[in-house]
Order: sequence, then structure tokens, then C-alpha cells
Amino acid sequence: MKAWQIVSEGGVDALDLAEVATPDPGPGTVRVRMEANAINYRDLMTIQDPVARRLPYPRVPNSDGAGVVTAVGAGVTEVAVGDRVASCFFQDWEDGGCTPEAMASALGGAVDGVLAEEVILRERGVIRVPSHLSSEQAATLPCAALTAWHALVEVGRVKAGDTVLLLGTGGVSIFALQFAMAMGARVILTSSSDEKLARARTMGAAETINYRATPDWENAVLELTGGRGVDLTVEVGGAGTLTKSLHATRVAGAVALIGVLTGGTVDPVLVMRKSIRLQGVYVGSRRMFADMNRAIEHHRIAPVIDHSVGFDAAPDAYRAMQAAGHFGKIVIRV
Repeated sequence: MKAWQIVSEGGVDALDLAEVATPDPGPGTVRVRMEANAINYRDLMTIQDPVARRLPYPRVPNSDGAGVVTAVGAGVTEVAVGDRVASCFFQDWEDGGCTPEAMASALGGAVDGVLAEEVILRERGVIRVPSHLSSEQAATLPCAALTAWHALVEVGRVKAGDTVLLLGTGGVSIFALQFAMAMGARVILTSSSDEKLARARTMGAAETINYRATPDWENAVLELTGGRGVDLTVEVGGAGTLTKSLHATRVAGAVALIGVLTGGTVDPVLVMRKSIRLQGVYVGSRRMFADMNRAIEHHRIAPVIDHSVGFDAAPDAYRAMQAAGHFGKIVIRV
């Protein structure tokens, strides 16, 4: 079978498409024939700088995949051959708070990922996908969708009538928009593209702000909320936007900190003075994944895919991620 591998610090152009033996599942594991992968900014960063992450070579990238179970190992009872499943980003985070052991089971980093024709995953490291989704759609769920769900449900405890601030139109933000709409929340969304803002409005965003045309967008958010601020900000920018997000969030509101896209410094006094709950979000547990899938199935939510590429053209997907022109998710068909 074929598998893409990180074999050096040469970045996307140095990815190697290798011929490797088809793996057999051992006790407690299953083999999945991958039908699609979805990529995240984290996958791009891992490929571009494997040395900082102390990755051994070769390493198969990507955390997010969906496909069909083709074999099961001894003792496996929860899934069967023929089941349609998605990978769990963390192979060892069942429920509760994140742990070092969970972090050490992250696909495409600590352990081999899923950018291969067939992969071995733990029995509890896969989850059945909502029946109405294609494999390409289901592949978008393990990281971006679950991160957005974790931010809104577990951190923000969003309810109908709450106001949520979303930054940009990448995978996490678009999933957060879809979930917020299902919850009856009001969404304010920022982007540098008027075209993307218009598309977000068609999906339900109540207000949109072009942050290039309005550099002090935090003040615009305050104006749109009558000076109160939003109940939850899903912060995907990082330190470079966090101060603005804190200003835009109400007293005793919450900021779900996800992104590391921009550098900068943050004054913690603002967090203290406004009694803001600032919570780091690193994807989520299998229990959260199951909760999210039930909601996706109930509301018939369809993930937004910007475009897809073939397996042999996988490097093009990372180049598209780097160009940052996408709306929603970029998918690799396996």
C-alpha cells in the first residue's frame, strides 16, 4: 500500500510517497481503509517543522481521516468489518480532562497519522460517523469540528440567545458558526475578505466585520453588543489577536483559546480585571466526539469543504492551507 511520510525537515516539498507493507491489526486495534483525510493548520506546521516536535523519521502525517474498517484484532467488540468510522485525534482520551498520556497519543505527531491507504487505530480510537455524511465530510470532524464543539459546549456553555465571536473562516470557525446556529446563538464573525463575509452571512452570521477595513474590530464588536461584549470568543488567532478578543468579550465571559497563528504579547491584567475565563482548547475527548456526532446527525449538519485533491496530489492540499484562501476545510481523497 501507499503512505505519505515526513522523512526530513524539508517541508511540504520533501514529503515522500512510500510503498509500505499493509498492516495487520493486533489485539484491541482495527484496520481502516482510508477514503478521505482532512488537513489542519497543525498538520502543515508538523510537516514544516518536525525537528521542533522531535518527530522520528519516517512519520505519517495527519490526524483526521474517515474510511471503512477492513479487519479487527483480537478482543475487538465495538466495531466490525464494514463499519464506517472516523479517527479520533487522540487515541487515548476517553473522557474527563486532558492528560499527558492523551497528548502522547495524538495522531500525526506523537504517533503515525492517517495519510495512508490503510491504517491501524485503537478500537476506542475510532468512532462511527453520522450516516448522512460522505467520507470526505466525515474526515473533517476529528480536529476542527471537535475543537469548535469543545469551545462552544464545554467551555462556552453556549445557549440560545448568547452572542459568539468567531475569527476568520477556517475550519474551526465555520464549524463553530454551524454549531452556534444550531444552538440558537447570535454570531459575529471577522474576516479580511468581503466575499467570505458575505458567504458567512448566508450561513447565518448575524453581523460580520472586515478586520482590514476596521482594524479596531474589537470596538466594532462592542458597538454591535451595546457596549456589553460577547459571551464567548472562539480565539483562533493567538497572541496577536487575543488582546482584542479580551476587549470584545463581556465581563465574566469566556475566551476559548485555540490558535497560534499570530505572535505577540498579552497583558494578563485584562483577564483579571474583566473576570474572563480563558481556557485553552486542544481538540477534545472521545465522549465529546460522540456528543457532537449526535448533534450533527440530529441537525443534519453538512461540513463545509472548500475543495479536495487526490491522494497522489496531497502536497497541493498543504500548499493551499499555507495560502490561506480557503473557506471551511481542505480534503484529500484517498
